[in-house]
Amino acid sequence: MNAEILPAARPILRSADALIQAGFADEMLRTLLDQVGSRYAVAIPRALQELIESPDDPIGRQFIPSAQELEGAPGETADPTGDAAHAPVTGIVHRYPDRALLKPLLVCPTYCRFCFRKAHVGPDGGLLDTAALDAALAYLRDTTAIREVIITGGDPLMLSARRLGEILRALDAMPHIELVRIHTRVPVADPGLVTEALADALVTRTPLWLAVHANHAREFSPACTGALARIRARDVPLLGQSVLLRGVNDSAEALEALFRAMLRARIKPYYLHHLDAAPGTAHFRVPIAEGHRLLASLRGRISGMAFPTYMLDVPGGFGKVPVGPSYLDGDTVRDPWGGAHALADAAPAGLEARPTSTPDL
Repeated sequence: MNAEILPAARPILRSADALIQAGFADEMLRTLLDQVGSRYAVAIPRALQELIESPDDPIGRQFIPSAQELEGAPGETADPTGDAAHAPVTGIVHRYPDRALLKPLLVCPTYCRFCFRKAHVGPDGGLLDTAALDAALAYLRDTTAIREVIITGGDPLMLSARRLGEILRALDAMPHIELVRIHTRVPVADPGLVTEALADALVTRTPLWLAVHANHAREFSPACTGALARIRARDVPLLGQSVLLRGVNDSAEALEALFRAMLRARIKPYYLHHLDAAPGTAHFRVPIAEGHRLLASLRGRISGMAFPTYMLDVPGGFGKVPVGPSYLDGDTVRDPWGGAHALADAAPAGLEARPTSTPDL
């Protein structure tokens, strides 16, 4: 692995043999798990191992590979959000006029089994080399309509403090960039990687927000909250993003506990994503109608501060829209620019009759 990526803080489970020895999989599944591992990356750091009570609990389901990942379903694709169609140079996705993604690496501390980039990320993803990173930064520097850069991947907090700091300083030097966002799983998956040096690298001239990905309240371990505290100490505001997942958080009680845990960690719940149709993820899918009902049932139970926006990424790379009647009509979804697209499982039955006081959640 490239030296610019931090080494793992503790042993990581990466193979069927390691999963079986750890008690997270049955010997009878070895052949199937080998097949999954040959297709999609597997990594479970020690911090996550300590949170898993059983392979089918809300933590285990997210990270332990399953033979169900070998089963394709209609509509699934290796690029469900259409990133490739909006990639002017390697490492950049420019879908919206004023925002662009920067993907400096395709390595993660763990590999979520439902990830919409699961066909592309892995330990061999490595970093953008110097020439590719320079070209990506040059695109951001030259495209002055871009005001916000979202650093993702892979996981940017897997970078060394030096490498991350260099990227952030390069963005600081671009006067048209008004906001930087970093999306990460590291504080949950391997909180020991959030060193004081890495936290120091997040101190920037340009306002920087950190979006923390978590899907269940138990992910906020003491080690995780300690890592988040190190980041907050640098005056970095925190956002929370989650994915609605069958068997993980598909109940009002689980969502309430998750959003309350985020607020206790001083994280503002930002987005609850409808699952993207990545390969082998159908067993995680919650119908939009059910997701809408779950969030609606939390009105009056939790503070408005605890509510994220329930978001759908329109398949094909047409952008994100809130789940609600402003964008969904039967089997049709409108993208942010008004285009209409056919979408199976789009609108909940009777959505049009819902009170206007909760239109888009």
